Amino acid sequence: MAVSSVCVFCGSSLGNREEYRDSAIQLGHLIGQRGMQLVYGGARVGLMGTVADACMEAGGTTIGVMPQSLVDKEIAHTGLSDLKIVHSMHERKALMSELSDAFIAMPGGFGTLEELFEVATWAQLGLQSKAYGLLNTAGYYDHLLALADHAVETAFLRPQHREMLLSHAEPEGLLDLVCSYQPSLLGKWDFPVK
Repeated sequence: MAVSSVCVFCGSSLGNREEYRDSAIQLGHLIGQRGMQLVYGGARVGLMGTVADACMEAGGTTIGVMPQSLVDKEIAHTGLSDLKIVHSMHERKALMSELSDAFIAMPGGFGTLEELFEVATWAQLGLQSKAYGLLNTAGYYDHLLALADHAVETAFLRPQHREMLLSHAEPEGLLDLVCSYQPSLLGKWDFPVK
């Protein structure tokens, strides 16, 4: 499947390392330069606002998806190509998934992780076959990747499902992996149990 729309999960904070911001700018520029559409959580703050601004700066289309409760807190980005306002966080994730061909998680907190894990779970269950990956800027996700490997070692995660979680330290490398991803046709219970 050709990737024309990329959903980016990331922090509403900038974090404490300049590399996180730089990586968001690079990823946003790449998405825009490649003529792809950026789908994200719709905020003007943190890495979220940074990746959106960079994408638009490079001529890209940006779609934000945000629940009304967060719009009311005045963190919505008002300069996007489109801001879709929904009722709940559940609706937000469903619409972001519907609008996207692939998913990238940049550094972020619980919200970013929750969005990533939902996409990963859907893939594991065979409910979606879109690529998803971690932008492992400055080793941010090293511990999460080690945990995924540990889950395989302890037989809580099958190796085939671990392989679905793409990762790269650089935006261009990860975008290339996501765009060339070939989904597994096997669901969670289709692999032989060992």
